[in-house]
Parts: sequence; C-alpha cells; structure tokens
Amino acid sequence: MTPAGKNLMNIIILGFGFMFIFTAFQTCGNIEQTVIKNFNNTEFHGSGYTSMAIIYGVFSASNLMAPSVVAVVGPQLSMFGSGLLYSGYIAVFIRPLTWSFYTASVVVGIAAAVLWTAQGNLLAINSTDSTIGRNSGIFWALLQFSLLFGNLYIYLAWHGKTTISDKDRQTVFISLTVISLVGTFLFFLIQRLDTEATTREGGSSDTCEPLLPADPTEGSLTVTLVTNANTRPAEGRCSQAWNAFKKAVQLSITKEMLLLSTSIAYTGLELTFYSGVYGTCIGAMTRFGDDAKGLIGLSGICIGLGEILGGGLFGMLNKCYSCGRNLVVLLGLLTHYLAFFLIFLNIANDAPIASQDGTHLEAYITPSVTVALLCSFLLGLGDSCFNTQLLSIVGYVFRENSAPAFAIFKFIQSISAAVAFFYSNYLVLHWQLLIMALVGFLGTITFFVAELVVAATRRDSDYSSI
Repeated sequence: MTPAGKNLMNIIILGFGFMFIFTAFQTCGNIEQTVIKNFNNTEFHGSGYTSMAIIYGVFSASNLMAPSVVAVVGPQLSMFGSGLLYSGYIAVFIRPLTWSFYTASVVVGIAAAVLWTAQGNLLAINSTDSTIGRNSGIFWALLQFSLLFGNLYIYLAWHGKTTISDKDRQTVFISLTVISLVGTFLFFLIQRLDTEATTREGGSSDTCEPLLPADPTEGSLTVTLVTNANTRPAEGRCSQAWNAFKKAVQLSITKEMLLLSTSIAYTGLELTFYSGVYGTCIGAMTRFGDDAKGLIGLSGICIGLGEILGGGLFGMLNKCYSCGRNLVVLLGLLTHYLAFFLIFLNIANDAPIASQDGTHLEAYITPSVTVALLCSFLLGLGDSCFNTQLLSIVGYVFRENSAPAFAIFKFIQSISAAVAFFYSNYLVLHWQLLIMALVGFLGTITFFVAELVVAATRRDSDYSSI
C-alpha cells in the first residue's frame, strides 16, 4: 500500500474506533440524566449534569499535561488506555453508586484529554496541506455515526416507556460497555508510516512523520511535538514531556489560537446543549405523550444525521481555504439560530430543570414532535459546520505542532462545556439559548478575522513554517 493509502486507511480506522467508543459514550451522556431520575435507589444522589460538568472541568485542566503523556506513551497506547477508561465510566451505570459515579467522572475527564490530543496528532501527521480538510471531514462523519446506532437502540428499547426500570438500564449499559471496548481495540490496527517512502513519492518528510518510532525506547511523538527534524534520539522521555508542555503553553498565546478561542468555546457550549440538555428537554415534555422517553433516542439519531451530512459535505471544502471555511461557519451559525428560535417556541422554558414528572408549562406554540426532531437535525448540522472547519484550520496552521495545538483546542472547548453543564442545573431554557446565540455570533466574527490573519501570513511566508 502506498504511503497516501496508509494515511487514508489510518484516518478511516481512527474514525471507526471513535465511532464505536462514542456510540457508547454519547448515548450515555444523552440519556444519563433521564436514567438517574428514574433510578430506584434512595442512596444514590448523583446528577448527570454535575457528572458531565466534572468530566469537562477535569478534561480542560488535563489538556495541559496531555501532550506530555502522548509524547511519552505514544498515540496508540494513549488512545487504547483512554478507551478502557471510557468503558469503565459507562460500566458504572450498570450498578450506580454515588462515589463510583463521580470518581469515574474525574478519571474519564483525564482520559478524554489524552484521547483527543492523540487523535488530533494522528489526524495531522496522516494529512498533508491538501488533504487535511478531506481527512477532517471523513473523521468527523465517521465519528458522528455514533449518534445513530446508540440512539436507535435507545429508541427501540424505550419506545412507549414512561419509566426506565433497573433491568432496562442494565441491559443498555452492558451493551454500551461492550461497544466501547470494540472501538478501543480497533486502535491497534493503525499502521506505522514509512517517512522515506513518502518522501520518494514526492511527499514532504515533514508531512507524514512516523506514527510509531522504530526504536521503542524513543518517544513516539518526538518529531511531531517538538517540530524539529534534528531532535536528538537520546532525548529523554522527561525532556520530551517538558518540551511538549512548553509548546502547548506557547501555542495558547499565538494570535491564531487566541482568535479561534471564541469559536472553540462556542462548540463547547453547543456540545453541552445537544449532547445532554436538549435530550432531557424532550424527555421532560409531557405534551409529547407517553413516548417522550423514546423520543430522546430519536432526537439523537436526527442530531447524528445532521452531523454526518455536515461532516461528509462541508469537510470536503478544503480547496478554497478562506472563502470556503468562512461560508461554512456562517452557514453553521444561521442553522443554529434557526434551531434556537424553533426550540424557543416549541419547548417549555423549565424543561432542562424539570422534575421526574416532566414539565406542564405551556410553550409558545403547540409542542410538535416534528419540530423538535427538525431542531435536533439542525443542531447537528450546525455543529458539524463549526467543528469540521475548526479541525481543518487548527490542523492546517499548527500541523507541525499538532498534539499541543489540539490539546489547547480541547482545553478551551471542554472548559466551556464544563461551565455550560454546571449552569444547566440552574438556568431555564431561554437563558441557555441566549448565551449560545451571543457566543456563537462572537465566535463567527473572530473566526473570520482568524482566516484573514492566516491568509495574510500565508502570502508573506512559507505557510508550512507557521
């Protein structure tokens, strides 16, 4: 197989691995608050929103050390170990205990930082300047298939149910744990790249660094993290870890990253809303009838369809860099604004914080299941517009420092998600929608400015040196 073929195959395997893991985890996040409300145990006092706030809070802090972990352990083992910890978090719901629930939340927050840092690094080193947009779209589309399968199972299993029994819960989470483990073991199929063969076929030796070192005593990501082809082989693991940390700090204050930070923060707020809050809102709507719980799964499927469509379509627009990315991000904002407006009209204001019995407040229109599911699709479509373009521009600008760059990306995204999950315990729907609308607008403007800066830099210098 040619080096280009290996690159593409690695991206596909990476996408499938994440698809299985997040089929389990995103389905878990979508239903856990509803499951907890129906859990028949007076000794359990956990909250799904609080758990997710802990996960993303720890996630954000852990991103500062994640490049160091990946530098020492290597991307494959980093993702494998993280996948096991994700599976452990899901397994907690088979027999939930308050202490194990919140402990697992802390552990999976650390695992998430390492997993996504390694993912960003693998995406970048298996891409060239001309394929980073395509590969981002392929990865994102495969990842978002996770929203289809798990939520389809939830819809079929919970169709017509008004409460979730212990047996229902255990069956679902045993299945999700197994699915997560399948994705974890897929990472071992990722192949090492042959740098010399890539160079002979006309590629740049900096474009496709070796995925795994020839000498197992060396750090896996020495070239990628330090971005110096002359890095000494004798460099110790501690030195590599320290260099990775310093590089992450340096990148966090670059002009490009500062400009993109508002857009990245918006994706964190939106992630919180579509992955946890909106499903809870639908499940709380008594006006949707006895099948409201089953609609949570159907809503997740519609979100997934929007994500897949956006990832498959907009991720391919990598030829017209500034114009193409700006148009896709603008489309994402307008799509979200339409979704927010329809949700404002269709869902009762207290739905995010309603009790187990649901909300009996009136919405501005007669609540419609069709409108609710259309909003789910629009949320997914808009989210894919932002994420594919952010993955593309970060991977493109910081290709030589991909692991620390994606660690900063996830730091910003996860800290905003943690804040959003925290206030979701207290704020009614309309305030949550207003916050997202304002941050989304600012994020779009700063993304446009970042594209102008990147385009100007590319004209004035060798773009690959950025």
